[in-house]
Amino acid sequence: MAQRSKATFQKREREHEKQQKKKDKEARRVEAKKAKAERQPVTGDVDPDIAGITPGPQPLPEQWQVAARREDK
Repeated sequence: MAQRSKATFQKREREHEKQQKKKDKEARRVEAKKAKAERQPVTGDVDPDIAGITPGPQPLPEQWQVAARREDK
């Protein structure tokens, strides 16, 4: 009774991993396409990342307000 060589088994495993990776990649592509289609388009001229930010110095966060008052005294 002949046994399979180690190289053949390893090659089969590599090919299986390659196929699995290909399936996973295709699933990610489909998911990304679906998520992109569901997103609402950005309307207007305002960038949502910087909406509401005014130029110049920004107010200190509340946790720093107490420390700033102590230093002023």
